[in-house]
Amino acid sequence: MTETLRTTPLRVAVLGAGTVGSEVLRLLAEQQEDLAQRIGAPLEVIGVAVRDLDRDRGPHVDRALLTEDADSLVERADLVVEVMGGLEPARSLLLRALGNGASVVTANKALLAADGAALYQAADDHGVDLHFEAAVAGAIPLVRPIRESLAGDRIERVLGIVNGTTNFVLDLMTRSGAGFDDALALAQEKGFAEADPTADVEGLDAAAKASILASLAFHTRVGIQDVHCEGITRVRAEDIAAATRMGRVIKLLSIVERVEGPEGERVSARVYPALLPASHPLSSVAEAYNAVFVEADAAGSLMFYGQGAGGAPTASAVLGDLVAVARQRVHGGKGPGESSYAELPIAPIDTLRTANYLSLTVHDRPGVLAEIAGILSAHGISISTLHQEPLLSDAALPEEGEQRARIGIVTHRAEESAVREACERLEATDAVISLDSRLRVEGD
Repeated sequence: MTETLRTTPLRVAVLGAGTVGSEVLRLLAEQQEDLAQRIGAPLEVIGVAVRDLDRDRGPHVDRALLTEDADSLVERADLVVEVMGGLEPARSLLLRALGNGASVVTANKALLAADGAALYQAADDHGVDLHFEAAVAGAIPLVRPIRESLAGDRIERVLGIVNGTTNFVLDLMTRSGAGFDDALALAQEKGFAEADPTADVEGLDAAAKASILASLAFHTRVGIQDVHCEGITRVRAEDIAAATRMGRVIKLLSIVERVEGPEGERVSARVYPALLPASHPLSSVAEAYNAVFVEADAAGSLMFYGQGAGGAPTASAVLGDLVAVARQRVHGGKGPGESSYAELPIAPIDTLRTANYLSLTVHDRPGVLAEIAGILSAHGISISTLHQEPLLSDAALPEEGEQRARIGIVTHRAEESAVREACERLEATDAVISLDSRLRVEGD
């Protein structure tokens, strides 16, 4: 039985017409009739806000819809789609839209991580929806399963690869032996990395997504400032080769989890490159793909995998949210809002216990290994494995008669503050010429 469509269209304002925005507009045009049937009312794009009216937006963007007056546009809309990115003017525009009673769909992870609480509050105050599936892991349905499907469960941990650029770079380094600079250059050439890749390679993009995931999973406000963040710029070809010899793969991981301590339960949110066993499912995630593990009490382990970036995949997630908020507009009701009742404290990185891989260039003489083991032991760190590695090709030339060696150490779990202090001691001792790398070990 076919339902009668509401004849009055829902007015849609689109903020941004770049790679994602143009794909959103294409899908809206191509699927216009189907979307109307799914929603119960037609959608009408009333305008597309852009910064530059003269820029070529491609064949799917009707130039007659373009406007630089975003403020006026959002005031006339029932639904606002924000794909412009950045903190401002996106924040002010979305607050204005919510205040005027428009539901909002956004892909802006940076804004949500920095000021999601204000957006949630505005949506709640005015009885409208705020959806953001596309803000984390592109086309992969992840936000809705955590926020809705697992609402009756207790999530313990979310572990994943949520940045396609860094995964492409590390995957290429693993497969080809390329150095970081060469791998990044190829990623830029293929369009997987921006001309300025800082947000990706320094881990900032992944940290914003970790903030969102932690907030959803643990019913606690976790801001970008609460996420410990390390990027991949210090990962070298020698580290990749060492990981391969150990049967491991290096991936940039976003990890959010509940941790227990003397003061009770807390939330940890962190991003860093880590060594995973080659047998771990995340180790096989190649190129620019994303994958996320969710571990819950009743549901067990769930894995979500797919394209984490790109115009069409991200637009798919945006449209899914747009259909959801439009349906709620037509049929009444409101989707889930912010859930922050738990108010769990944030666990500082120094209080966590992690296993580590240390690579050191040392003087090759009797007693060196005993001295290194003694320093680690004094800080409560025990050694899991120790092996010799090839000397670095870019190391300073030894003095005449000097013998050098390079060793790799994998430790058992130890407190982060203790590992940091031990590394400082190792760098200061005469036995160690250089501490070449320190990477965490996960997945065992």
